[in-house]
Amino acid sequence: MRTLDEIRDFFAKDKYATEVTGIEIIKAEPGHSQVRLTIDDRHMNAVGSLMGAVFFTMADFAFAVAVNSDIDSEYVTVTLQSSISFMRTVNSGTLTAKADLVRDGRSTCVYEICIYSDDNKELCRVITTGSKIRKK
Repeated sequence: MRTLDEIRDFFAKDKYATEVTGIEIIKAEPGHSQVRLTIDDRHMNAVGSLMGAVFFTMADFAFAVAVNSDIDSEYVTVTLQSSISFMRTVNSGTLTAKADLVRDGRSTCVYEICIYSDDNKELCRVITTGSKIRKK
């Protein structure tokens, strides 16, 4: 198993999540991850709320880190399908996304990703199905 710093270095290649959006990896292990984002002006929509795409990007990145944290594996898992339910929004603070394995099958897997506000209120929930692909 790689160290958290090695996993962060690997996922730094995901420029959209890490550089453009500013998401950082807090915890990474097979089947579970936590990522964090501090909200700033670039994350806001025209009416002053957090853009829905920010929630989705966080959830998708948390899924990617949890499912692919064994970076030496002969497989990579990609998103096959996602469903997102928005419960409330925020316009400031720090968000935490937690991804957890629900089911791990031979060729697919299912994860639940929940995103929380600073005061631990659930903001959205995402269910993602992943497809396992052998690396070339």
